[in-house]
Parts: sequence; structure tokens; C-alpha cells
Amino acid sequence: MKVRTLSHNSKPKLNPEGRNAVNSRAFLGSSGMAGRTVEYRTSKKIYSQGDPASTVLYIKQGRVRLSVVNRFGKEAVIALLGPGDFFGEGGIIGQPVRTRMATAMSASTLLVIEKSEMIRVLHTDHECSDRFISYMLSRNLRSEGDLVDQLFHSSEKRLARALLLLANYGGKGPPTKFIPRVAQDALAKMVGITRSRVNYFMKQFTKKGFIGYKGGLHVNSSLLKFVLEK
Repeated sequence: MKVRTLSHNSKPKLNPEGRNAVNSRAFLGSSGMAGRTVEYRTSKKIYSQGDPASTVLYIKQGRVRLSVVNRFGKEAVIALLGPGDFFGEGGIIGQPVRTRMATAMSASTLLVIEKSEMIRVLHTDHECSDRFISYMLSRNLRSEGDLVDQLFHSSEKRLARALLLLANYGGKGPPTKFIPRVAQDALAKMVGITRSRVNYFMKQFTKKGFIGYKGGLHVNSSLLKFVLEK
């Protein structure tokens, strides 16, 4: 894990592939926010449930999985995040400890912001505060969509929607050409089905031309049409 420090006067150099790069650059750069850049290897744990909620993190590059683990060790995936996303913000609204576990799904570069620094910026820079609130509301709507998806849609369409989200369909900027490799176990936890069902559906999606593996996993627009069908 590599760590680089940014001063108050340093503007973080954001990943040009980040889907929210323009807004996030404005948010981070205009405030002169202090933070440190940390790099994580694939599958490296960023924090665990019960750790102190002392920082807010921003994804400059890579993918991060948020999950919860019950007392029996069963893990449920809550969200898959990518460039331009914040996470770990619970501390700034009073949470003393982390309620979720965060893991790097691919080699990831994060900006780690101390809670006190984040609160300082939100209190003193109203434009940045408005941007952050807008971002959090958008993510909340996405979470509500995930819940509706779990309640009303078939497991096949839930998996299709998860793949579309990973490929950034419906997000800012164009869809991602190739999405990072995601273990079928992780997809199963995210969708709420068994790994064998994920394997079966992925084979069906491949046969129908919804997805392909040439040069890496890519999601075709035909999968979006499938999800939108009644």
C-alpha cells in the first residue's frame, strides 16, 4: 500500500477515466482540501466493520466493494463503487465506527480525507457543500433503485442490472468499454442468488450476445434493452 500526502494548496490529480471527474475536480480542487492519496492492491481490505469512522474516502481510480457481514460470517454486498464516488461518510454525521466493510475490487487509488477536514470544508465552502449533498442524494436514489430491484425483479434481471451498473450504463459519461473482473461469488452476493445461478445466467447472456469476453468482460447495449422489457 503506497501513501502520498496532499497539502491544503495541492489540487489532487484525478483519474481522467473517472465518470464524475469534472464535478469531483471542482469539489476537491476549489476547496483546497487536504488529504493523502493511498493505493490498494486487488482484494486488499480498506477498512472493516467496527473500525473507527475517522475518514471519508474518494475513489480516484479503481473499484471498491462495500459489504456487511453478519455474526455468522455471511457477507452481503451493498454497493460496487467506481471513480468519482465517495464512501465512508458516516463519520461526518456522527457514526463512531464503520458499519460496512470496504474492499478494493481492483488496483485502486483513493483520496483519504480526515473527518475534521471534510467537516471544515462542508461548513466553510457552500458550493462544495451543495455538490456533496447532491452527490449523496443521487447515491441514495441509486440505493433505493437497488432495493426496488431486489423486491420486484427476477434474479436474471437483477444480475443484468448489476452488470449494467458496473459498465456505467445510465451514469455520467459513456459506458465503460471493459469492466473489471468481478468474481461470480461477489455478483451472487450483490444480486442475492447462488453462484451456480450467476454462472448459468452469464452463459445465457453470452449466448444471446448481451455480454462478451473478447479482451475482457464487456456489456452490450442489447442487455439494457433486455432489462427494460416488461
